[in-house]
Amino acid sequence: MNHYRDAFLEHLNTCITIREPRRLYEPIAYILQLGGKRLRPILTLMAADLFDTDYHKALDAAVAIEVFHNFSLIHDDIMDRASLRRGKATVHEKWDTNVAILSGDAMLVRAYQLLESYPPVVFAQLAKLLSQTALQVCEGQQWDMDFENQKQVSITDYLQMIRYKTAVLVGAALQMGAIVAEASTENQKLLYNFGVTIGLAFQLQDDYLDTFGDDSFGKRIGGDIIENKKTILFLKALTLADESQRVALLQHYATIIDSQEKIVAVKALFEQTGAAEKVRQEIENTTNEALEILKKLTILAEKRKQLKDFALMLMSRKV
Repeated sequence: MNHYRDAFLEHLNTCITIREPRRLYEPIAYILQLGGKRLRPILTLMAADLFDTDYHKALDAAVAIEVFHNFSLIHDDIMDRASLRRGKATVHEKWDTNVAILSGDAMLVRAYQLLESYPPVVFAQLAKLLSQTALQVCEGQQWDMDFENQKQVSITDYLQMIRYKTAVLVGAALQMGAIVAEASTENQKLLYNFGVTIGLAFQLQDDYLDTFGDDSFGKRIGGDIIENKKTILFLKALTLADESQRVALLQHYATIIDSQEKIVAVKALFEQTGAAEKVRQEIENTTNEALEILKKLTILAEKRKQLKDFALMLMSRKV
């Protein structure tokens, strides 16, 4: 994937420049240079390539999806009062909240501007998809905030939340590449559904690795437990627990202490209730569901294998 990533980064540097007023544009350049997996823009370029289109034609769409993604991260960090993003100070910490809000707003506008380079028909499809996705991401974020104050959250509601907050943007990244390549409507829909499904699997795996990952995960193991987040592991454990296990779990999640003992105890409950195994099965089943969708795409077998291999690589990660 290195050639996709290199092409994207080179184009990103030409699209995002610092000009006056610097306090508006410096935060934009800052967050976009913090790195990350660049998963979404790579998928946009790969999707265009799937349909025998020069992937360079999809570079503006790839930058647009990454700019939008990072815009949402700036605002998420403000709402979460987060001090770090990818190991560096968040934008609102490095500057201030007002600067972060305004720079984020400018990024949303810039994402749409990047799509203006395409012919009117293609632009209309890209803009419509981005608008739909942006609204869904906002809905997902609101559900996530709502869940923090709810005593009970159903697994169905949780899956809907992560679908909107995370997975739809993966689907949109792939469909944008297909739109640029002028792929058939059916292929676009299949690619979008594949992206949403693998995005769901990816987020479920993220929840799992937060508790059962190793030091290479890149985040503190057990962070979700310390923050009392109602992840898929917690919700599964509640449904599977006997009365004593349920009481113990809820007691741990009623505390706000930061201790390794709490992490160890909750991890043990996740294992003892069978929640950890159920979540592993859910990740595998969701990944397989995505791969079944992939089989229906009318593309060359070697192209399908390329996307399948990339998906399997994502799902075998430890970071």
